[in-house]
Parts: sequence; C-alpha cells; structure tokens
Amino acid sequence: MSDMMNPYSQQIGRASTVDSGSFQQNFPAESSDGKRKTVLEVFDFPDMIEEYLIELEIRNYSRNTIKTYKSIVNNFYKFLLNEKDLYDDRRVLRSFKRYIQYLKREKNVSQNYIYLVTVVVKKFLEFNDIDFLKDVKTPKRTKSLPKSLNESEVIKLINAVNCDGPKDGDSALQTSNKLRNRLILALLYSSGLRVSELVSLRIDDVDLEDRTLRIRGKGEKDRIVLFDEETQVLIDTYIEVRFHQGEHLFLNRFGNNLTPRYVQMMIKNYAEMAGIKKRVTPHILRHSFATHLLKNGVDIRAIQQLLGHSNLSTTQIYTSVDMQTLRNVYDRAKLH
Repeated sequence: MSDMMNPYSQQIGRASTVDSGSFQQNFPAESSDGKRKTVLEVFDFPDMIEEYLIELEIRNYSRNTIKTYKSIVNNFYKFLLNEKDLYDDRRVLRSFKRYIQYLKREKNVSQNYIYLVTVVVKKFLEFNDIDFLKDVKTPKRTKSLPKSLNESEVIKLINAVNCDGPKDGDSALQTSNKLRNRLILALLYSSGLRVSELVSLRIDDVDLEDRTLRIRGKGEKDRIVLFDEETQVLIDTYIEVRFHQGEHLFLNRFGNNLTPRYVQMMIKNYAEMAGIKKRVTPHILRHSFATHLLKNGVDIRAIQQLLGHSNLSTTQIYTSVDMQTLRNVYDRAKLH
C-alpha cells in the first residue's frame, strides 16, 4: 500500500521523517537514535483529542454528547498507555479488541455502550486520518421497548407532591420548593422535555398565554413545545411565590440552577412515595409523554416535532403502544 493510500503512513512520514515507500516498509518506525517508535510516540493523542472535541463543539454537538465522547476517547487512550508493542496498525487493532473485551468482562457494560464506544473511537480516528479500525464492523445494538408509566401512575407521581397548602412548620422556601417539584414533574410529562432542557429553562422561554416553551435542544436546535392548562396554572403560581429570583425558571435552595442529578433523585424519591415499583427517571416521563400521545391518536410526525427528533426512526424507538391499545384498535378495524 502506498503512502498516498495510507493515512497512517502519511502521518508517520510527517512525524518521523521515514522515507516514502510501502506501509510495511515504514514499520517499525524509528527515531533518530534508531529506536522503534510506538503509535503513541508517533501520534500526539492528547492534542488529537483536543482538536476533535473542538470540532464537535463547532459542529454544535450538545454539551452532554461532547462530554460522553470525551470520556470514551480518553478512556481508550488510557487503555492504550498500558499496552505494549504498539508498532503497527495490526497491533493497535488487536489492542482495540482487547479493550472491548475488557469493557465486557471487567466493566460489564451494555451492548449499546459497546456500540457507542466502537462508533466514537472510529469517528475520532477517522477525523485524524487514521484508518486502524476501518475493517472493524459496528456491533449491533439491543432493541428493547422503552419503559413507560401508565396514565394512573403519572397522576400518582405528580400527586405525591402535596401542594394543597403550606403545612404547619413549612417555611416559605419549603412551600416554594414543593410547588417547584410538582411543576417539574408536570412539565417533564406534559411537554416531553429532556432533563437537560428542563434545568436550562429561563423565565423568558415561557409564554403563559400561548402555553408554549421555547426549547434549545440537542445540537443547539430551537423548538416550541406545549403544556396543558393545569401546568399553566402551576407555572403562573410558582413564578409568583418562588423563593429565589433569577433568569432561570428552576432554582435550588441557594438560588442556583438545579442539576440534572438533583432532578433524577427527586423523581426517584417521589416515585417511592407514590408506591410506584417501576424505575422512574426523567427519560421515562419523556417516554410516557410520547407513548400516551400516540395511544390517543396523535400523528407520529407531530410527536417527532414535539420531542425535537431529527429523524422519525428515533421517535419510533421512543414510542411504544401497549398490547391492550393495539387490541382495541384491531377490534375496531373489523377486519373479518
């Protein structure tokens, strides 16, 4: 294979001034003192990682996606640091396979995470014109129906936050936070928000009259979502009585932005109080929102727009109709 056809050989030529020739002839690469150079000596991985993350930000990848990609690439690099004899692409490929094996056996990660690691590492290397993994096939993802709550469980969850009035001994802050928590649950369900979108909401994003929210979603894409009349009343009341003031809608007891982790733990606690045995997360409320809209006859393309999905196939994964609903639709069709 010629240098023109092999990006790795080209990079070696720039880094170690090896004479041009076939890929095999260029290996093992040598330094000026005649010692063999490993892949990690030829390539500046920390610099390559930094360049890649900058590119992702320029391309408007979300903050969470960039954080995930950064973790994946850094962890692979750390694994390579403990590998020996990385003198050609075959050995690097073998190390990558060992890394996948390590993730499965030692870290017990999911098949979907193995899929993500493979995709991200390949993208990272391709961005840097390195084709070590060009022949690696992307593993299959597991396709399981997403879990969701039924309508009665959603009502139980929201009602677990008692906001009928201040209890004896409740401070103004406690009263405000209870109302805030009930509103968070209502919004996650009635608007299908991601938890990252929820904690980023600003007062100016809320249009009470039109019952809409302006959301900055993944990839910095804006969309408009709706909320129902009950949530409209909750928002109006909460804005009037909230303890701290600030440009963000949801604040903690110190007046700072809420974190996604706080919201996750808060939902888990209220689910236990409501006696719901299922695992309940912000994402499951988003699943429930999409599923219930579909069950009630809303067109899947409208759901796609409300969820902020670029591809309809993603929406189809998020929405699952239970068997009883399918049976009812089937019976009404009178096929016989």
